[in-house]
Amino acid sequence: MEKSSKEFLMNLLGTPSPSGDETKAQKVWLDYVKKYALVKTDHVGNAYGILNPDAKFKVMLAAHIDEIGMIVTKIDDNGYIWFTNLGFLNTQILPGMKVSIYGFSGKVIKGVINSSAEKNNLPTVENCFIDCGYNDGKKLKKLVRIGDYAVYESQPEIIGENKLVGKALDNKTGAYIIAETLKKLSKRELNIGVYAISTTGEETNSKGAFTAAARVKPNLALACDVTYDTEYPGANNKNGNVTSGNGAALSIGSPINKKINELFEKIAKKKKIPYQLEITADRTYTDADKIMYSGEGVPVALVSLPIKYMHSTVEMADLKDIDKTVDLLVETLASMTGKEDLRPVKP
Repeated sequence: MEKSSKEFLMNLLGTPSPSGDETKAQKVWLDYVKKYALVKTDHVGNAYGILNPDAKFKVMLAAHIDEIGMIVTKIDDNGYIWFTNLGFLNTQILPGMKVSIYGFSGKVIKGVINSSAEKNNLPTVENCFIDCGYNDGKKLKKLVRIGDYAVYESQPEIIGENKLVGKALDNKTGAYIIAETLKKLSKRELNIGVYAISTTGEETNSKGAFTAAARVKPNLALACDVTYDTEYPGANNKNGNVTSGNGAALSIGSPINKKINELFEKIAKKKKIPYQLEITADRTYTDADKIMYSGEGVPVALVSLPIKYMHSTVEMADLKDIDKTVDLLVETLASMTGKEDLRPVKP
């Protein structure tokens, strides 16, 4: 990974983007991508990077930039802030977490989460609260109001054997991957149009993915997201064994177009790029699920980066996997003729 690329990745991870308020991170993404591609935005906050826009055959790369977070629902007289979740929060780890609240005042207010749950009872979103160090709710209400967004307070770092650790690897690593794919493809001759889209709202409603697909009308779409690394103690491997260090995971199942996977696997073997397989039997729980229903229906595939400790402040990925995922996307897209027939069955 080049120095400038790593700086971009770390900047992206360190910039807040709670689902519903992704603007700050989208600006970081656009500032990087505009050096290599035509950039656009839309009314739901998506950011587009486009190569070869005049091509008839269009490939959409979708990676959501929003992260899980919280939204303020109440500020009581004693200065405690109550909230609800934006996406899935692991409530077992909430007490003791540090957060940053992006107040309507323009100030960032730091706080810590605790729970009013009785001993031996599990914390829930409903019984957790944020303490910002204010004893007076009136003072706090000058800085924070109902509807303000909050995210975990955590900065990315590299530890151990080239492992990236931090919050929001789900899915800012994906947003990085499609940006870097654009960068490398900008130096190649292409027979297809490439539309890399940093999407909004995946953790809550996938509004960005559906809107982007309706706008672009792609012939093929690839969702770039993360998946569960299954190698650590207690991990769930019901959908197959996927481990960090062994490349991206290609999904197999009802939502996935087999022809796209065949192309990926052919290129991976030819270029000696490692990859893995996982099962997404009925749905992917990613942007792909919304994209495939847009327009007249879009053939989709899912390329996922294995990570550990999903939806925590210590999500972990292997930097080599990130690079190899970029390589797989670049070589596959560069190999396309623009005449691919993705119909599973022909008349």
